[in-house]
Amino acid sequence: MKLDNIPKYLKKYTFDQNYDQYTAIDHACWRFIMRINKSYFSKNAHYKYLDGLDKTGITIDKIPNINTMNEKMNQFGWQVVGVRGFIPPLIFMDFQSRGILPIACDMRSIEHLTYTPAPDIVHEAAGHSPMIADADYAEYLKYYGRIACKAISSSEDYDLYVAIRELSDIKENPQSSHEDIKISEQKLEKAVASVSYISEAAYLSRIHWWTVEYGLIGDIDNPKIYGAGLLSSIGESENCLKENVKKIPISYDCINYSYDITEQQPQLFVTKNFRSLFPILNEISDKMAYKTGGILGIDKAIKAKTLCTLELDSNLQISGLVSDYFSLDDSVVYFQTTGPTQISYQDKQIANHGVDRHMEGFGSPLGSLENGVKINDLNIKEFNKMGYDKNQNITLQFRSGVKVEGKIKSFLEHNEKIQIVTFENCTVKFNDQILFKPEWGEYDMVCGVELISVYGGVGDVEKFYEYKDIKDDRSLNQNIIVSNNDENLNKIYSRIREIREQEIDINVLKTLYEELNDNYPSDWLANLEIYELVKNQNYAWVKDLRKKIDSKTLNSSDLSTAIQKALLLI
Repeated sequence: MKLDNIPKYLKKYTFDQNYDQYTAIDHACWRFIMRINKSYFSKNAHYKYLDGLDKTGITIDKIPNINTMNEKMNQFGWQVVGVRGFIPPLIFMDFQSRGILPIACDMRSIEHLTYTPAPDIVHEAAGHSPMIADADYAEYLKYYGRIACKAISSSEDYDLYVAIRELSDIKENPQSSHEDIKISEQKLEKAVASVSYISEAAYLSRIHWWTVEYGLIGDIDNPKIYGAGLLSSIGESENCLKENVKKIPISYDCINYSYDITEQQPQLFVTKNFRSLFPILNEISDKMAYKTGGILGIDKAIKAKTLCTLELDSNLQISGLVSDYFSLDDSVVYFQTTGPTQISYQDKQIANHGVDRHMEGFGSPLGSLENGVKINDLNIKEFNKMGYDKNQNITLQFRSGVKVEGKIKSFLEHNEKIQIVTFENCTVKFNDQILFKPEWGEYDMVCGVELISVYGGVGDVEKFYEYKDIKDDRSLNQNIIVSNNDENLNKIYSRIREIREQEIDINVLKTLYEELNDNYPSDWLANLEIYELVKNQNYAWVKDLRKKIDSKTLNSSDLSTAIQKALLLI
């Protein structure tokens, strides 16, 4: 698979599917789910679903190969990459904004067949990809991704993400003990309780949840399913259309509804069509800091305690942990970051202004000088004519009250406009408050008047994380969790598959059935696959086999319902 057009910082999240790691039980689990899905969703999903299965390379009888999917989806402008479990939300949205669908390579265990909170290939491939065959929906995904990439997430959001990711991995790992799960659940409860406010990213995640994951479409009284979470859940896909689940016409108000990934949803939102989702996204984005900038934006960045970018009207971008600012007449006149900070121009780090130079933070005034001059409107010669020469001690008095005094060491100019002025022996004050002292080293002053945009993340991601002391996040575990891995049981499943694909041998199937009875009395899926092949045979053992399968359908669980559906398809 070619990844040449994917930035390096995204490539490290990609993961080789390693198709041979899937077991015969894995493929049987996939087949069980997909046969039911294809039947059920032919009537209850958006009409593009069945068409999308074929167009995106989704096979029914075995887990799809991501390389094959990629070839198929290339035909309508999308790519597919493998990833491992939960990846950071911002990274997922970055992929999506580029028309790249990340697909978790794990296959859910047979114990979690009807639903798993962990991302897996059922959810990602069978849930997300078929609907991308619809051009309006595919455009919505990209548009949403571009907006979500600008959202400011909080440190609390990140802690919650880590807790969810850890719990999902532990629950899917067959080697986890009840104590492991309990400890992880307590961590998640603590992370949830620690969330003190709803960030931009959290609000954006809600519209994603109520559309991309759990969306319904069409007539409010008879909606169809298009959300990937529903398309990959055997149980909830049926329950969601029942009357006890409230159906609400989607609007901006959907962001005021929180969700619990561990529970089925009490209400769902219905859109008339995919195009009607765009105005809702626009309404949300108009209130985000990347569009408003100014005090509203910088307040969000400080509250978030995460890496954010301040963009000036001169297109300079300062990326770091925003810690403080001063304002006058509803405008930011001085800002301050703490810790590693990067200065970029149009998303490219400016040479010698990466985190290695600004490891302890960065501060600079904004606005015009007392005489009304905007430094970023001048070139070096024009600035010199005003008496501000290199190697001379000068004083810059800003209208805001900020005063910069020191000797100019150098200028940085781009397109005949000054971007950065570097001072030696510099003191910076705001009224009587000292903001920078000469003993702190050289002082770099960026040139700009207004703070026009504030958004989550950094300007030049590749360069920011090149520095050796900066760590970024990646998936916790780079190996597929193998859960359906009983060697002898997999041999039974493999033999059943061979018989189904080649020539039915009743005697061998009877032997396999007896072996299951003796050694794996709780296994039901292999029995179901055998029954599929011998259902018309009038043998006593076949009748016993049917009774055993029927016994699994006697309670009201989602699995019992799924087995009933599977029997109807045989």
